Amino acid sequence: MLMVIIGCGSSSKVVPVSGTVTLDGKPLANAHVVFQPEAGKGTVTAGAGSYGITGPDGKYTLKTSDSDQAGAVVGTHRVEIDFKTESDDRDPKLRQPPKHLPPKYNRQSELQFKVEGSGTSAADFALKSQ
Repeated sequence: MLMVIIGCGSSSKVVPVSGTVTLDGKPLANAHVVFQPEAGKGTVTAGAGSYGITGPDGKYTLKTSDSDQAGAVVGTHRVEIDFKTESDDRDPKLRQPPKHLPPKYNRQSELQFKVEGSGTSAADFALKSQ
């Protein structure tokens, strides 16, 4: 019985998370959205991160990076958004140059989102190109 209690205490609760990403007021398609949980005070680990890819309508649904379970762990997350990169080595002359969003949305992200215990379908981000 003690093992069950210890096991439950060490796992993080995963809840459904989805939303929409827009850029300059228009849906942002083919964007890679990453939620990385932040460790709380007195906590060494915060749990697995989550990711999703936006569709043509800018909508995404998160899955955990360790097990592809739908959702994200409860708590505050650092969020990174950038264009999904696809490798196409068939003809380098036809390859489009990579597109990137401003660093404040990815490498130097200023984005945060708090995932509540009930989950959400409104993890929305309105980005600006400038």
